[in-house]
Amino acid sequence: MSAGGRLLTLLLPSLSAAARCLRSPASYRSLQRGCRRREGSDRRMLSTAARLLSSEDKVKVNYINRDGEKLTAVGNVGDTLLDVVIENDLDIDGFGACEGTLACSTCHLIFEEPIYKKLDCITDEEMDMLDLAYGLTDTSRLGCQICLKKWMDGMTVEVPNDVADARETKDFSSCS
Repeated sequence: MSAGGRLLTLLLPSLSAAARCLRSPASYRSLQRGCRRREGSDRRMLSTAARLLSSEDKVKVNYINRDGEKLTAVGNVGDTLLDVVIENDLDIDGFGACEGTLACSTCHLIFEEPIYKKLDCITDEEMDMLDLAYGLTDTSRLGCQICLKKWMDGMTVEVPNDVADARETKDFSSCS
């Protein structure tokens, strides 16, 4: 059996779960919660396997960086916006510091209103992290929680000027 065949055999249960999640927002959120409990590499391995199965489901995304520069990248249907930044090696300083584990707000993105209205519902966990983000707007979401869909092809998202990493805390134990 080829290396690709072995990989698909190992990932088949995960791929069928991913296929179900793309059909149902509720089951998709359940899969997201499960992904957060695992290491980030599991999510990327699933993303890699999905790319092997379908190379024609590409989605172009435009990122407006903090300095106003437009960065264009291509991802696969099912990839998160964080995956697209990482896999295309986009130069966005500090983006995705927690590697998609929903433990920071460094992948905070601002969406155009029409796109934002079509996104899946926000979870309580994502809302908690967004509360800590700088430059929060009514159309803010975390890139690690937004999976690409074909209708998103050509969309533009904006990276806010400031970044807050929720993992960084101050030590209040010593008073001065």
